[in-house]
Amino acid sequence: MTSPQLELRQISVSFEGFLALNDLSLTLQPGELRAVIGPNGAGKTTFLDVITGKIRPCSGDVIFKGKSILGIREHKVARLGIGRKFQSPRVFEKLTVHENLAIAVSKPKRPWSLLISKLTERQRTQINNLMSIVNLQSKVNVPAGSLSHGQKQWLEIAMLVGQDPDLLLVDEPVAGLSDEESELTADLLKSLSGDHTVLVIDHDMEFIRRLESSVTVLHQGHVLCEGSMKDIQHNPKVIEVYLGQQQEVSK
Repeated sequence: MTSPQLELRQISVSFEGFLALNDLSLTLQPGELRAVIGPNGAGKTTFLDVITGKIRPCSGDVIFKGKSILGIREHKVARLGIGRKFQSPRVFEKLTVHENLAIAVSKPKRPWSLLISKLTERQRTQINNLMSIVNLQSKVNVPAGSLSHGQKQWLEIAMLVGQDPDLLLVDEPVAGLSDEESELTADLLKSLSGDHTVLVIDHDMEFIRRLESSVTVLHQGHVLCEGSMKDIQHNPKVIEVYLGQQQEVSK
């Protein structure tokens, strides 16, 4: 049996007496695509902060590829193979799409002005592949600041993939996107799973459904239930805590 890539074991986080996470346990297998949903205040961002080393829990452990990463600083967690995309796109807006990706694939990271002329053939191929994955080939020399919001989201995902992490943590990637952009983003994340483990947090139920992945529902800092979208959409507990007693998760 394949060992889990990531395990959160009975994680609790308290902020001045408020339990943001309460005995939360979660397991991800290598190459898995997992969606996480939950109402505001359920602990979604906090548990990403715990995984990436931004917050140290009061109790519990975080196991990545068989080893505890508890207490390891954020930049070192990233070097271990955990990449995080935040809700708002974080790209270098004055640099072109190509230059953004060049920085992402460079090792070690160097000032972009010195980097561009020193790209290896492998790095150039990698950049071209990344642009193809996110369909930005026609924007190669366009400043990132001129891209649409959706294109910036895709560029940041490509930059994240360019760092070759084993685990991608993607926080609300379709916030502010059109329906068409949301569909394309779902297809993009599906295509990345397998080669990467991908964990996605979002509120858009149509987007979550399109991912066709297992879904974890958080409530009050712990896992309420897990299963397919079909399993959870009629779950009475999910209906009650997530959308209210008179509604169901988007039919």
